[in-house]
Amino acid sequence: MGKFVIIAFAIILLVFAIFDLVATPKERVRILPKPVWFLILFFAPVGPLLWLLFGRQKPAAPPKPSSGGGWTPPPGPKGPDDDPDYLRGL
Repeated sequence: MGKFVIIAFAIILLVFAIFDLVATPKERVRILPKPVWFLILFFAPVGPLLWLLFGRQKPAAPPKPSSGGGWTPPPGPKGPDDDPDYLRGL
């Protein structure tokens, strides 16, 4: 049972790393070109881990919301039941 779990985890990790490598733009690949990383995934026993740790750049953190100075939409009705003009026509 334990061997099955390890093998299943390795296969899932390999498939995830392959899809991640294919989906990653070449500008975001570090150290080696994509074809070399593809070979490393299959021939090195820890290839998927190497790709996940060293091959791709971490995604940039989303910008923090500013405390002011930006444009905000004017407040308005959210639905017909909140619109006074609509309610007057009922």
